[in-house]
Amino acid sequence: MHAMLSITPGGPETLEWAEAQTPESGPSQILVAIRAAGVNYPDTLMIRDLYQFKPPRPFAPGGEIAGVVVSTGPEVTDFAVGDRVMALSGHGGFATHICIDAADALRIPDAMPDTDAAAFVFTYGTSYHALMERGVLRSGETVLILGAAGGVGTAAIQIAKAVGARVIAAVSDAGKAEVCKALGADDTVIYGRNPDKEEQISFSRNIKALAGKAGVDVIYDAVGGSYAEPALRAIAWQGRYLVVGFPAGIPKIPLNLPLLKGCQIVGVFWGAAVERDPKGHQANMQALFDLYASGQVKPLIHATHPMKDAAKVLEEMQNRQVMGKVVMVNDQ
Repeated sequence: MHAMLSITPGGPETLEWAEAQTPESGPSQILVAIRAAGVNYPDTLMIRDLYQFKPPRPFAPGGEIAGVVVSTGPEVTDFAVGDRVMALSGHGGFATHICIDAADALRIPDAMPDTDAAAFVFTYGTSYHALMERGVLRSGETVLILGAAGGVGTAAIQIAKAVGARVIAAVSDAGKAEVCKALGADDTVIYGRNPDKEEQISFSRNIKALAGKAGVDVIYDAVGGSYAEPALRAIAWQGRYLVVGFPAGIPKIPLNLPLLKGCQIVGVFWGAAVERDPKGHQANMQALFDLYASGQVKPLIHATHPMKDAAKVLEEMQNRQVMGKVVMVNDQ
């Protein structure tokens, strides 16, 4: 097999496409020939040792995969050779093969292509857990999505619209705004890079102008940094502020704002939620499969690239040049 290996901590330029020993499935594992792997922002952090989980080196990044089962351990009863499966792998996805616990795999719906399957679990699982379980988003409410043109952002737009919410999509340029409108966003607001104080004030005013006097019921923040405080200032009374990610840096929030707004700041650690409540995760995924089957959600695939080009794609990801999802693929 081959894998895109992280041998030393560093950026995408440190990764090497190299030959590796093909693993053998353990008693409760399945060996999967990877057909496609989704690219996510945590991949750029993991190779730098900046993510919550630090796999022992050498390892391949790539936290979600889609492929076909090529062997099973003796204790596996739910899957057979030839089955199409998708899974959160955590890491190891930028490769030709991977061993995973059978309990972590999901059968790919027949109508879902491999590229959609590889772009589905992480972003839609995160956004569904965030909006529905942590944010308790309801029909008729207004949700502000920061970083709305990214992977989790585009998924959040679709899920929020499926619930019947009004969506304000916050993005960094007009092209991304058009993408969000095409996905169903009701309004868009554009923020600048590294905004100064005056630009932050303007950003908050623009959100308030769109949200109206009541403010935003739910804020989905997958950006952080200097965008967090101006967004929070536009939240509604007893609104819910969802802390999803920090590609722009970890913000410092004045705690008088939650007091004045009577709002909640809610952490969204989806990976831990999946580990602690696997049955809940399975139920969420079934709900998402139903939304996919009805056409209400579908991954926005920015591009597909050969697996060996994963380093180049991670460079684009960390520079915020990606809209929706990029999927790495192996020859079949």
